[in-house]
Amino acid sequence: MNVNKLVYLLSFLFLTSYVFAEIDPLKDLNQKTHNLNQTLDLQVASPIARFYQRITPDFIEMGVTNFTQNVEDLSIGVNNILQGKIKSGFSDLGRFTINSTIGIAGFLDIASDIGLEKHDEDFGQTLAVWGVPDGPYLVLPGLGPSTMRDTLAMIPDAFLTPLWLIDHDRTSYSLTAIDLIDTRARYLGLESVVIGDEYLFYRDAYLQSRQFEIEDGEIEDDFDDFDDFN
Repeated sequence: MNVNKLVYLLSFLFLTSYVFAEIDPLKDLNQKTHNLNQTLDLQVASPIARFYQRITPDFIEMGVTNFTQNVEDLSIGVNNILQGKIKSGFSDLGRFTINSTIGIAGFLDIASDIGLEKHDEDFGQTLAVWGVPDGPYLVLPGLGPSTMRDTLAMIPDAFLTPLWLIDHDRTSYSLTAIDLIDTRARYLGLESVVIGDEYLFYRDAYLQSRQFEIEDGEIEDDFDDFDDFN
């Protein structure tokens, strides 16, 4: 992505945030997409994930999880550097290098064993750190909750994964499918914690978790305000 395209992207995001002052202006469309996603998950994704979990030995499942998370470390490292967290960024790049070599393409998480912490960053968080607002809430077909900012940020993130370097479509698609199945398998059972309106629960949970990630868990509380009543 060249500089001009990045400038256009940031300008579009800022403009969108003012046009859509409401957090969920596309609620009707989002609810329909949410219902579609839930149907697809119930009928397709969850059964495949349960089958994968049932037939896959624990050590292989752990290896696949390590592999998919190792692929993410390259993008995470670049985004940490873009956010000004240089030390964490080089740590992530070190994780990727060590696990991709000594860790047999990432199937073994050697980097964690030697003390290199796993982080979780993406270009959506980078844009947020740069001051780009969320824009309207979106539910993406097959992908779930997002925002305008996070949706557009998927484009540069896609080019920061080593999988696009694989010049063999079947292999690339297979690895992407394995990543999606493994991710869904890790979240089996979480649907049981939904409270109240399902759509609102998923929306609010996503927006709150994204804010938590953007601020690296440093969320301010209002407990000190209670001192005023003492």
